[in-house]
Amino acid sequence: MSRETLNNSVIAITSDLPACGLSRLASSFIRSAATWRSMTPQFSMGSGLLRCARNDDTGIIQHLLGAIVILIALLACLPQAHAGTDIVSARIWPAEDYTRLTLESKRPIRHTMFSIKDPERLVIDLEDVELGNALDGLTRLVGSDDPFIKSVRVGRFKPGVVRLVLDLKAEVKPQLFDLKPVKDYGHRLVLDVYPVHPADPLMALLEKPAEVAGKPAPAEPEKIAASTKEKSEPAPVVAKNDKPAAIPEMRARTLVIALDAGHGGEDPGAVGRSGSKEKHVTLAVARKLKEKMADMPNMRGVLIRDGDYFIPLGGRIAKARKVKADLFISIHADAFIKPNARGSSVFALSERGATSTAARWLAKKENEADLIGGVNIAVKDPYLARTLLDLSQTATINDSMKLAKHVLDELGDINDLHRGQVEQAGFAVLKSPDIPSILVETAFISNPEEEKRLNDDAYQDKLAAAILNGINRYFAQNPALSRRQIAQSEF
Repeated sequence: MSRETLNNSVIAITSDLPACGLSRLASSFIRSAATWRSMTPQFSMGSGLLRCARNDDTGIIQHLLGAIVILIALLACLPQAHAGTDIVSARIWPAEDYTRLTLESKRPIRHTMFSIKDPERLVIDLEDVELGNALDGLTRLVGSDDPFIKSVRVGRFKPGVVRLVLDLKAEVKPQLFDLKPVKDYGHRLVLDVYPVHPADPLMALLEKPAEVAGKPAPAEPEKIAASTKEKSEPAPVVAKNDKPAAIPEMRARTLVIALDAGHGGEDPGAVGRSGSKEKHVTLAVARKLKEKMADMPNMRGVLIRDGDYFIPLGGRIAKARKVKADLFISIHADAFIKPNARGSSVFALSERGATSTAARWLAKKENEADLIGGVNIAVKDPYLARTLLDLSQTATINDSMKLAKHVLDELGDINDLHRGQVEQAGFAVLKSPDIPSILVETAFISNPEEEKRLNDDAYQDKLAAAILNGINRYFAQNPALSRRQIAQSEF
């Protein structure tokens, strides 16, 4: 057998690899070995070395041994090359705004999606995906209270394809997109299910007469002032001597305060030593603050996020503007690499850079929320783009600084202050051009002592009361009569 014949046999083996299975590959090798053996003198093994009857065949044997090594390596790689992708986690985040379904894996997932009517269904085909525990458990994750998804069915559609069928409660506008690995997450395939006709948050706010039916009509200013005095000073907080007894602004119209609980859904925020998640703490405080505002005669709190789901930073601003909010309060719980960091802080937007290294670091961390929570960058919102690019915010930032100072003073009565002054940095969530906006870091969840307090119901109540007192003091000194008139009579 010539050297050329053997080389051709080896080429036949290796070129057969991509197109054939393991059995064809083995058969190809056996056929080539038999061909070589029939054309080559006998050889024997001795002292661990291959001894050939003819010295001039040594080069041929070396080539064959090299082919065997290559074959073994290719056989070792073959199972991994043809193994399906494992879904390591499946998650569903239902909410009134939209429902999100997330499939996480170690490799990107090839996929196709289409819809079927009568009844409404979404079908997603996943290519080269293994049916495992995560996908099998997906059907149990859909709750009866999900606004859009009735049920999910998962099964093998055909070799190499797993099919997901989502039975829907109504017609929807789906978005299916990929997210690259970030932080603790691997590759994610994300399905966002939106309603065809989104609810108007302003109309939802106006369509709640039950909350305000029992409120006294603002016919007698003296009674309003007395009621305001009683309800604006929650029991857990000792009022300052200079705290206003009544807020003149509230005699004119209803104030709308946007309450933004930081993070949510795929984005847990900071995590404490005991496992507490920032997203849960911030929502608890925001809900308490909303309840306290409902007890005031002419103030309404609007929760930007009222559940465990993610809202992009720009989407939070857009929602606040849709309800024509007078103020935007973003609630967070700080974290640092050292567990002894402690205290409350209040931040406002800066157009000229951060006021400290710590403020710059915190803004960078908070601005990464969209990467972690997951944003479909293929969808462009021109209205939102104009909002974020409007840099005529000098007056708004000045009002934000005044509001932040009042809230920081109140927080100083119930907790240490991390710094004794309001700080500024480029927080994306504070970039509304026409709504005074602040970010409140209630405490350090990375500090074991403060983490324990942040999970205490009574302390959460104190935090909410302190923020509300700061808001009241701000409006007492900075009437919002010149701002947009909203729902003066509806409430």
